[in-house]
Amino acid sequence: MNSITDSPFLVLAVSFVVLWLSSQLGAGVLKRWRKLEQDAHDDFNVILAATLTLLGLIIGFSFSMATTRYDQRKNLEEAEANAIGTEYVRADLLPAADAVKVRALLKNYVDQRVLFYTVRDEQQLRQIDIRTAQLQTDLWSAVLVPAAAQPTPVVALAVSGMNDVLNSQGYTQAAWWNRIPPAAWGLMALIAICGNLLQGYGERSAKAGHILHLVLPLVVSISFYLIADIDSPRRGAILLNPQNLVSLAESLRAH
Repeated sequence: MNSITDSPFLVLAVSFVVLWLSSQLGAGVLKRWRKLEQDAHDDFNVILAATLTLLGLIIGFSFSMATTRYDQRKNLEEAEANAIGTEYVRADLLPAADAVKVRALLKNYVDQRVLFYTVRDEQQLRQIDIRTAQLQTDLWSAVLVPAAAQPTPVVALAVSGMNDVLNSQGYTQAAWWNRIPPAAWGLMALIAICGNLLQGYGERSAKAGHILHLVLPLVVSISFYLIADIDSPRRGAILLNPQNLVSLAESLRAH
């Protein structure tokens, strides 16, 4: 499911076509199979209103889930930048030669973290992950050697700060993997299809029905698109700008 929701424009196109066909199916096939009786319209309207209300609630909950995950990714980007900046300052607690090495590695590391947020190509992302893992190994070795040689509380602060740097990357990666569950997407799609089927089946005027066959599928499809756009970290129009990491990288280069 994530392979589809990773492309919000594909979600928009597919959902609109499917929902429009569902509305046409309700107006064409179901109505011919069994025409809605006049005295059943009141009960039918209650069912249709309940279905569309449930659809609206599910869309609202899904939108809330997507925005919560977006805010989480944004907060973790800020926390990661703070952890790297703090460790860059704490490098002064290490011996001079080790401090220079740690700072040089941190400058390269923050550049890789900025690329992690901005790159869209999957092949480039895999290369970034490999370089990031190698830099993490080098960073940990850079503080482990002086910590083993001088196991003092002052040096332990630098080791603790490096641990925060490495942990922050793991938290960020976990947040980027945390997406709206496929079951939630499936439930939304099923209720939306049922709602459009009922809407098409209950139309009274063919002229008004043609408009409804476009409006309701379009509105729901746009809602799906917005949810997918916010929930997808690397696709669509709404992307997370790593402004804290970019600002940090610029300050480190100036330093």
